[in-house]
Amino acid sequence: MASPPGQQTEQPHLVSLVLRSKKALKHGQQLCSKANSLSNASAQCSVDVLTLDAKVKWITEAVLEQLKLAANVAKSIEHKRAQLDKQVKAWDIVRSQRTEALDNILESLGAQLVPPGFHQSSSGSSLFGSQHSLDGKNGNTVFNAQQSPSATVRDNPFDRHGKSADRSKWKTLRDFVDEIAVENVLDKLESDRTRLDDTMTSTYDYPETLSAAISSIRESLPSSSNVPSIEDILNAQQQPSELMARHLSSLTSHYEQMADALKESEAGEIFGEEDLQDMNRDTEELPSIMAELEEQALSIEDTHQQLVAAKTAAQERLSAQSITLDNLDELGEIMSDMLQKQQDVENECQELLDGLQERLLIVGDLHHRFIQYQTSFKKLLVEIGRRRQYKEAVEKFIEGIFLELRAMTEEERQVRENFNAEHGRHIPEDICLCIENPPTRWEVVPREGDVRENLPEVESDLLEQAKEKLTVADVSSAGTESV
Repeated sequence: MASPPGQQTEQPHLVSLVLRSKKALKHGQQLCSKANSLSNASAQCSVDVLTLDAKVKWITEAVLEQLKLAANVAKSIEHKRAQLDKQVKAWDIVRSQRTEALDNILESLGAQLVPPGFHQSSSGSSLFGSQHSLDGKNGNTVFNAQQSPSATVRDNPFDRHGKSADRSKWKTLRDFVDEIAVENVLDKLESDRTRLDDTMTSTYDYPETLSAAISSIRESLPSSSNVPSIEDILNAQQQPSELMARHLSSLTSHYEQMADALKESEAGEIFGEEDLQDMNRDTEELPSIMAELEEQALSIEDTHQQLVAAKTAAQERLSAQSITLDNLDELGEIMSDMLQKQQDVENECQELLDGLQERLLIVGDLHHRFIQYQTSFKKLLVEIGRRRQYKEAVEKFIEGIFLELRAMTEEERQVRENFNAEHGRHIPEDICLCIENPPTRWEVVPREGDVRENLPEVESDLLEQAKEKLTVADVSSAGTESV
């Protein structure tokens, strides 16, 4: 049975519209399926990004806490070093005071003249160095015990030497100090001080090294702004997904309508011109719908790529964190070594400081001994002056006795001679034989075993200077005690 002419031209056109609608529907389904897969993948990717970011943040926070501890260690080392520096500076101040005081007393000893008579025949030894002297067998003056006191006063070899000597050639108290021993004390002091500096220098760069390592690790940590907002990305996918779903629903509905129309046409239904125009118009809108679908699919893919990039970046940051953790472990080992080394240095420095304190005590003892040495010498000058006064007074007294004895003896001799001249001739010779004896002549001499004392000459200006300085020292000492 033949179909009507209008139906023969209508049916191929409907078939074409159905095929186009079917093709658009399949393409739309593919785009929506891909978009759905991307959305699901994006959801999983967002979970992965959040998980990775959480791990990165947790590691970062843990690293920052460890860096705070490391910074505290650096500050602790720096504080201990500052305390050690403070002790050393305090010691340096005391050292400067002690050595300056020692230099001053040595200069003062160098200005104190020693009369030649005090050492040229001395048989003793000095404070440090020995002054070898001659004994009696090798030329030291030995005084005759029978020599008269007046001759001793008139002929004193020390007096002659003192009066004729040139003071520029005199020795000073410093000449009797063992300068080598003093230099050895100061050299050992300086050597130990240099050793202390070398020991302290070995850890001087520890705080700076730790700070640099801490800064390097801190700079390698990721910033919190690197991760994009997952919520914004997922929200950005929501609207395109809904729009694609609506478009897919429209494509499905349009295809079903066109398929039904084709079935009706095949069943003999004849569509009017207006129906055909509506079908054509709906079909002509398919390209614009497909374009929007593709645009929304690209939008979803773009947001998915952002999540993929964020996941990749998070993985890279997490991988970088492993390097950071390795660096942190290495820093921990370095800190342990530094702390042990710093403790060893502190112990060694404390031992050196204790030794240096003992050496300062030696310097202080030298200073005290030199002051006593100088003071005792000044008192020695005063004592020699006092003894000279005593010696001269005794010698004058003895010489007076001697002269009086000689006068009495001479007077007695004259009396005896006069008696014998007047009466001796009338007395038989065998009566009182002693009547002819002269008077006993007396001589005053030192006790047996003693030698006559000879004192070195102390010129009056030296004696007055010694007395004056001793008086000043006594006043100063009294003032110090009262304070």
